[in-house]
Amino acid sequence: MDLTDTPTPVVTIGLNRNSNSFDYSMTELNNLVEANKMTVAETLVQKLDRPDPATYFGKGKIEELKQVVIDDGVDTIVVNDELSPSQIRNIEKATNARIIDRTGLILEIFANRAQSREAKLQVELAKLKYQLPRLHTSASQRLDQQTGTASGAGGATNRGAGESQYELNRRTLEKRITHVNQELKEASKADQTKRKQRDRSDIPTVALVGYTNAGKSTVMNGLIKLLGEDEDKQVLVKNMLFATLDTSIRRLTLPDQKAFLLSDTVGFVSQLPHQLIQAFKSTLSEAANADLLIQVVDNSDPHRELMMKTTEDTLNEIGVSGIPMIVALNKADKMAVNYPAREGDNLVMSAIDDASLQELVTMIKEKVFKNYETVELLIPFDKGDVASYLNDNSNILKTDYKSDGTMITAELNETEVKRFEKYRV
Repeated sequence: MDLTDTPTPVVTIGLNRNSNSFDYSMTELNNLVEANKMTVAETLVQKLDRPDPATYFGKGKIEELKQVVIDDGVDTIVVNDELSPSQIRNIEKATNARIIDRTGLILEIFANRAQSREAKLQVELAKLKYQLPRLHTSASQRLDQQTGTASGAGGATNRGAGESQYELNRRTLEKRITHVNQELKEASKADQTKRKQRDRSDIPTVALVGYTNAGKSTVMNGLIKLLGEDEDKQVLVKNMLFATLDTSIRRLTLPDQKAFLLSDTVGFVSQLPHQLIQAFKSTLSEAANADLLIQVVDNSDPHRELMMKTTEDTLNEIGVSGIPMIVALNKADKMAVNYPAREGDNLVMSAIDDASLQELVTMIKEKVFKNYETVELLIPFDKGDVASYLNDNSNILKTDYKSDGTMITAELNETEVKRFEKYRV
């Protein structure tokens, strides 16, 4: 193995405030560490009602942490909370190790996974906003490397009279934040134009949402395959937190010619940094503008209730409310249960099971195509383009040929009913 591929060993630490979800949050932190190409050498936990305002851990535990860092030969500590600038500085000073808090860790993962220009800009904006109040916790050289700015002699020539390195770095960050915000506005305009074009096409939209690694991409690929779409439409599936950040949108056509757009959005995680939620609002707007949400849940995980709560809280934070939702309780193949099994808007299923996917399609049809109407239309023979449109885009129930035209019985949506009203009999 190339040395550059060797995971960096780290110590993970966390405070147990007598929370029922603490053990899970530490397990999740360790999974996030692995997703960031690191490995957990040791985990240190302390029971405290609240963090020490200066050092997060108590004095004795900090001494123990210092010794663990020396014994394990690590130079990085990952913390299961977002720390204040002074806490980061003080722990670094006490342990002589680099400190990454939970927010910083998730930001690093997002920065490494972003592929599209918009996702990269969104992550950069979140990182810049995170760094701004923490300028004085790191050496200016480290900051310059992270933000891609140049310091040293070039930076000094631009420095105002009496301006400190801190003030210069702050001003540089603020200018970059303004610039990235402007670039994101332009990217958002392009997305809005695409969305308006989709809206005009009158195709309903369905968005997959849920906790990271719940199986959203596997559900999407299963539906693509089930409905006979090309395999090149399939999306990346990887057993890793935040395997992909970019929203994928696919047009799927049912056997009865009804079509809908299916989008696979970025996954959620507990304590998802506010900076990221704000930065990814444009990406998550696919969910906000959907006609139907499918919340994909890892039903085999004992913490599924917490995952569902996290998903709902995140959706609320980005302003998603009042949209119909199907809850797909996925990964039933890992459990001793019968599936597919439907109860109301909940479906116990497996994304690798065709019967489950077919039942999910049935539920999607009930939700997004419920306003379709069965109509009889008499299409004159000289209006072959209308008959051709109907045959290509609607579910034709019956066709008869009359002396004065073609009688077509078809299922149409509200827009199409109005469009072809003059042919109605």
